Amino acid sequence: MARVCSIRGSRVSVGNRVHRSGLAKKKGGIGRHVTKVVKRTVSPNLQTKRIWVPELDKFVKVKLSAKAIKTITKNGAYKTLKSAGVI
Repeated sequence: MARVCSIRGSRVSVGNRVHRSGLAKKKGGIGRHVTKVVKRTVSPNLQTKRIWVPELDKFVKVKLSAKAIKTITKNGAYKTLKSAGVI
């Protein structure tokens, strides 16, 4: 299963890890220099949850990011899941 949040659509993002060497000029050096750039991935904080939806009188199992869980807590399960198209 893909690492994507069902509510917000948060997915793995790709970026760079920059390696630098040298001492900063303001600390008396000749400046910092980039020596290597390495690809890296940043994964969202995904969790699989069973959420009780009182309007449907059943549990719904969804894969959510931590921020989506906060959104459900604030706005309610039925409204949030309905707007995301999960139910």
